[in-house]
Amino acid sequence: MAGLIPRDFIDDLLARTDIVELVDSRVRLKKAGRNYQACCPFHNEKSPSFTVSQDKQFYHCFGCGAHGNAISFLMEYDRLEFPEAIEELARYQGVEVPREQGNSPQQSKEKRQQQENDYELMEKVARFFVHQLKHHSNGSQAIDYLKQRGLSGDIVKQFNIGYAPSDWDAALKTFGRTPALQQQLLDLKVISENEQRRRFDFFRDRIMFPIRDRRGRVVGFGGRVMGDGGPKYLNSPETRIFHKGHELYGFYQARQANRKLERLMIVEGYMDVVALAQFGIDYAVASLGTATTAEHIQLLFRAAPQLVCCYDGDRAGRDAAWRALENALPYLKDGVEMKFLFLPDGEDPDTLVRKLGKEAFEQQLESAVPLSKFFFDSLMSRHHTKSNEGKAALKAEAMPLLASIPECTQKKMLEDQLNEYTLEDKNLRLKREIEEAFQRHKPRQVDNQLLSKHSWTPIRLLLRLLLEEPSLAAKYPELAPSALGKVPISGLDVLQQVHEDCLANPHYKTPHLLERFRGHKIQESLSKLMTMDLPVDDSNPLEDLYRDGFDRLINLYLQTRCDELLAKARLGTISMEEKRELNNLMRDL
Repeated sequence: MAGLIPRDFIDDLLARTDIVELVDSRVRLKKAGRNYQACCPFHNEKSPSFTVSQDKQFYHCFGCGAHGNAISFLMEYDRLEFPEAIEELARYQGVEVPREQGNSPQQSKEKRQQQENDYELMEKVARFFVHQLKHHSNGSQAIDYLKQRGLSGDIVKQFNIGYAPSDWDAALKTFGRTPALQQQLLDLKVISENEQRRRFDFFRDRIMFPIRDRRGRVVGFGGRVMGDGGPKYLNSPETRIFHKGHELYGFYQARQANRKLERLMIVEGYMDVVALAQFGIDYAVASLGTATTAEHIQLLFRAAPQLVCCYDGDRAGRDAAWRALENALPYLKDGVEMKFLFLPDGEDPDTLVRKLGKEAFEQQLESAVPLSKFFFDSLMSRHHTKSNEGKAALKAEAMPLLASIPECTQKKMLEDQLNEYTLEDKNLRLKREIEEAFQRHKPRQVDNQLLSKHSWTPIRLLLRLLLEEPSLAAKYPELAPSALGKVPISGLDVLQQVHEDCLANPHYKTPHLLERFRGHKIQESLSKLMTMDLPVDDSNPLEDLYRDGFDRLINLYLQTRCDELLAKARLGTISMEEKRELNNLMRDL
């Protein structure tokens, strides 16, 4: 469904949800004082360190550090992307997800119902193919083929591999009992129709690989022929729920097998993915008969810090690798790595892993060609840099590609390498180094690490109190951190930002506030701060702590400003107006 999910809806959804009830539906919780406990679902442990707070609507594991609100839990536990987690939570609450700039509510509801029906039908068709593998008269031939390919019964079951009968209308007869159902099968490309309006199964006499989306729903199929006929692979055409450029075979299974993916490998065939998984290499995915698209790259970089592209070593394989590299450049960033493994002639991942075994195969991955080397090796094979003309041609091709990379260290290193190949004047590099040195010596504005220290500084205390009770901002509007301006107190701008958000949304509770900062650079710090207990008791009520924290912040501000002006006075750069301000501050302090 197109359009953004309105923020008000997300806030309302969090307000409706009891995180204890949600977590308990997936992990059995036990009452422990004011909170609830369980063994952490995100790492192996014998004694419970996973705590869920009903008051704060927040979970935290003291073992592995996992923490967050109801949306975070669904993203972690069900391995969903953010929009999918919102949809799952809405379904849990029995409400529809509205979309900004989308269709009318009635159209959206009908479209939603159509999608649900489509996913349900495709799941039934997938189970039908699995059943045919075991019970059809030709099923034994399909099983023999899978055995010849070295696949075990367990891996066939894990990937729900099935068999499409050789009959012309097996799926049509089973699922197309009414004209409406036949039309749905036609729309989903389970069946086809010829010019004479005769309808028949799209897949016949093939090994069937169901293609699942990120949420595990069957959206299409890949069918492999068992003999010498062609095409070797036949994929579902594009439908209203299946878009080849967005989906990857095996991605759902890889995320289910690995809570935190450290590496993903993209290969060319379904059989490669399944064979690698059988050998314990459960992080391989395959594009669906298309090149590796920009959407694929985005998806893979979000899921894991390292991507290895595994291609044939021939010209076609290297051309495919270059297209993948071009698509990846706009999404490069520090912290992600892309490598290329080119296979020997006559080998594919399926055959190679059987020949080498898991350990030796993974050693091949470790020595795969880094993006930077493949980038320049490819360019240098096309341009001779012994002449000025060759250097100019190399630069003319490389510069637009490098310009597509966002600003990051990787981009700078590639630019430096290009300068070395073209022997450019090193003044450019010197200029950059001077700029970087200047940046390093700029006054530091925010130190996010302060939020993870255990001393209650005024900033940390006020932040923790606002997280506990966001309504404090509206209750005491005169205590406004924004009035202090941009004085260089570490974390002040964080406090100002959180305070402004609380002031603008007096109805907010803790989970709403945390959700507001999802994806922000301070999200992790705020979440960690939530795990610390406030020094609140009868002698220190919440309101008194808040007022006292602000008084302490004012004193810190005065001292910091005083130190700033004293430094100017020592350097002889203080103005008359600043001298008067310094005298007043000294008197106040």
